[in-house]
Amino acid sequence: MAFSAVPISRELNIIGDRKVVVGRWSNDGGSTGGDIDTGLRICENLRLQVVGPAATSNIAVVHSATAFPIAGNKITIITILNTAGLYEAYGY
Repeated sequence: MAFSAVPISRELNIIGDRKVVVGRWSNDGGSTGGDIDTGLRICENLRLQVVGPAATSNIAVVHSATAFPIAGNKITIITILNTAGLYEAYGY
């Protein structure tokens, strides 16, 4: 019943004033997603990668009501229950 997202590295300059935040997310107990706190003011792109045994048949997506660029630091993702993965958020 818990979703967690933890940044591995935060705000590395990549092009000009653009930054990338790299992290991992996981959920268990029947959870199917939650919020990733990117720490960015504006997120222009988010890459999600499911890892582990379920990676070949499952995907994670940004909530359908969300359109890029996203203002604010939290992005809601939807996953298959009890999965884990990596994320890369690009923005400033």
